[in-house]
Amino acid sequence: MLGVLAQKDETSGSHTDNIDKYLVLVVLKLGLDATVLCMCCRKWYTSFLSMCSLYMVLADFVMVLFFSSVLFLGPESYLGSLCLILAHASTTYEALPLPILFLGLLDYGLDSATCLGKQSTVSKFLRHTALALLVWILAVIYSIGSVKSDLIFMDLPDGLSVLVCEVQESTLISYFTVGLFLAVMCTMLPFWSMIPQWVREADRISIARAESENRSDLLFTPTNCMETKGIEEKPLEETVYPRPPLWFSIILGFSLFWMPYLTVSVVCILLGFGVPAYITVNLLWLECTVSLLMGVVFWANSGTQGPYRLPENVCMWPIYWHLSKGTQKQPFPLAVINPPHEKRHTLLCV
Repeated sequence: MLGVLAQKDETSGSHTDNIDKYLVLVVLKLGLDATVLCMCCRKWYTSFLSMCSLYMVLADFVMVLFFSSVLFLGPESYLGSLCLILAHASTTYEALPLPILFLGLLDYGLDSATCLGKQSTVSKFLRHTALALLVWILAVIYSIGSVKSDLIFMDLPDGLSVLVCEVQESTLISYFTVGLFLAVMCTMLPFWSMIPQWVREADRISIARAESENRSDLLFTPTNCMETKGIEEKPLEETVYPRPPLWFSIILGFSLFWMPYLTVSVVCILLGFGVPAYITVNLLWLECTVSLLMGVVFWANSGTQGPYRLPENVCMWPIYWHLSKGTQKQPFPLAVINPPHEKRHTLLCV
């Protein structure tokens, strides 16, 4: 695709450039990515994709600095510099999705299936940092070797002459987004009539889980003296029948959070909105990918490991595990649980 850097009206002689618009665009993207990083990545060292999120925010910040520095150049050179930055940035970001998808899935799979998941925090941090840095270095090297940053002059039929630069789109993200949207929609159609009931049940389980955690926290609240009587875990009341299969529960949890993003992306693609790779490769797409990969790994391992074996994620996988398996299978754990046959008093004093 071609990015318009400047345009001139031959009839009126007016000349305008778009450097300020590009600067506003990358600043908005930096703000979006920083917000998503703060909201979704509570522990950015726990996985390779979380570390990639941090690197992407840093790359956005560097790109804002480059665009800002162009403003201080003279009029004879700033358009060429702007084209160079746009071409390299779009090519670098366009090269990122495929290795990120592959290494992200490999990282989650190895972390849950091998001894790599038992590594210390420092070892995980070093491994994820090295992998993420390697991906970015290879993407930059690829852009240096393949980028075309020549300015192109074009005369339009309506009396306008424009100065454009070739930038790259991320076709992989377009195919990924459309394919994921269609896959989610197709899997939901056979269960369409039951989805509202299952969503209400998931909300009920979520509320009950929060109340259970609050009761657990109260056991350790600093007080002068608190007496609790043989606390027993009471399973949640079963209210939904039939329950959805586990694979559909995971898809339901994913779609409830990410369908708005997928819908907007697909609409933009269908309307023909051309968006360069340095905009489409953002933390919304990356966090959507994180949720997808974690859902796949969660489904593959939940039969043997249960619902509490993955890092925190926006999709709340344990809730949908209970939606499918039932709360009688594995009640929410409390901090202090006395065996059912012991009716004793536990005295907690601080």
